[in-house]
Amino acid sequence: MIGRCLYAPKIQQRQKHEVPLLTHGRFFEEQGIPGVLSPEAYDIAWTDYQQFLVTKLNNLTANSKEENTPTKDLVLRYARDPNHAALFNYASAAHNNHFFFSTMVHSLPQSPTRCTADQLLFAQSPTSTSVPKPLLNQINLSFSSLASLRSHFLATADSMFGPGYVWLVKRNQHTINNDMKLSILATYNAGSPYPGAHFRLQPLDMNTANTGVTADMTPNQYARMMRGEDGTYPNDERLGPYATGLGTGQPNAPPPMNRGTAGSFGAYSNTIQNSTLHGQRKAPGGALIEVLLGVSTWEHVWLREYGFGGKNGFGGKREFLEAWWEKIDWGQVSERGGGFSR
Repeated sequence: MIGRCLYAPKIQQRQKHEVPLLTHGRFFEEQGIPGVLSPEAYDIAWTDYQQFLVTKLNNLTANSKEENTPTKDLVLRYARDPNHAALFNYASAAHNNHFFFSTMVHSLPQSPTRCTADQLLFAQSPTSTSVPKPLLNQINLSFSSLASLRSHFLATADSMFGPGYVWLVKRNQHTINNDMKLSILATYNAGSPYPGAHFRLQPLDMNTANTGVTADMTPNQYARMMRGEDGTYPNDERLGPYATGLGTGQPNAPPPMNRGTAGSFGAYSNTIQNSTLHGQRKAPGGALIEVLLGVSTWEHVWLREYGFGGKNGFGGKREFLEAWWEKIDWGQVSERGGGFSR
């Protein structure tokens, strides 16, 4: 008897970027994600949106060496290249959306009979898979309990002001407390959770992050901060005329912003490019992590199904997040972390 009945798509030769086939794609197309998204909402959030991203990506990579490059490789390759910001954004958005949908399960019969792709069996109630014990042990060490992880994870996603993703990540390096290997990470818009992509400055929620820029900062102070200098420029009083045209080539004027401390033209470009840990690039001070789980907070995912107020008056995004939590494939989450020793 077959333990599980899954849709196994045929292997195809990919000539260009395409919408990936999800393991439970046939189920989702027919019934949506029961308890989370209707077929119509699923069609918008996955089929239409992923096709939009892939089309944009194909337009940007047509007849180039990147035409067949996987989206994750594009993200890591162009994260530091401001001349290819659009390519980075669409590749990262496509990769993130696929990652999000690929970690959800469809309810399956406990003991399905033999079936084929044309005779799929459907279940009615949404049920997530059980958490493997090694992963559960690590969750308990990092968050005290699965319930605590759920509370912190959903609260982080619900409080995000703007679209993005919230990720559960595993740190693969020594920390102050080596038992606490799991963390929650939020990225905005097309931001990527991968260490190799952190060279690009990610959009920040200004209510929860401090960039060092203050409302009372003078142009002179801002310019010095962008250069990373603690001292003062010669003839500081002459900076005023150049405040709106930094880097004009005039005497004593600050350099252009793209010669600051970030990006491929930054003062630390060579240092960043050569910074590695266990063979992987990472930004200075960055952590080497593996991404285990992610959820999208983009409004096109949940707004049609839940509205702003939600079906039960608790808020549309919050109700979507709580429903999504019940559809997590924890077995796949554990596998993405390479398993856990205890």
